[in-house]
Amino acid sequence: MSKKVLVPIADGSEDIEAVCIVDVLRRAEADVTVASVSDELQITASRGTRIVADKRIAECVDEIYDLIALPGGIPGAENLRDSKELTDMLKQQKREGRYYAAICASPAVVFQHHGLLDSTFATCHPLFVEELENRDMVESRVVVDGTCITSRAPGTAIEFALKLVEMLYGREKADEVALPMVVA
Repeated sequence: MSKKVLVPIADGSEDIEAVCIVDVLRRAEADVTVASVSDELQITASRGTRIVADKRIAECVDEIYDLIALPGGIPGAENLRDSKELTDMLKQQKREGRYYAAICASPAVVFQHHGLLDSTFATCHPLFVEELENRDMVESRVVVDGTCITSRAPGTAIEFALKLVEMLYGREKADEVALPMVVA
């Protein structure tokens, strides 16, 4: 059964993280929607890569997603943080017990800022660790605490994306996706 995943993007989103999350989840046959939080469908990522979203975030607010996964990057994470539609969706995702995930700056800049971590174990990019209230797991590459999944940086993006596959579909599916990528 295909799982519905939302990957919000913004100008300044981290290139590798955004593309990696989308790519790996699509390899797992998830139904991935890439949504821009700006008025334009095309964004310019932090390293200059142009990414075209499938929809604007406003077109996604009435949908239910099994997972909402945020890339990091600055100012991308700040732009995601400032999207009221995305913030409302993330709060509903948490409230209803569905997966929400973030990598790099986004766990601190988005999740911590909007009260989505509480005392949840999480990790983020080393430059943003001090912004997390609970720092018990910050050295971990990927942290899962209930329905919240976080990771550190571009170098952990594949591991993070495979963990998202595992949480949605199980370990066997994650291994199946990892094998031809020569990650397993």
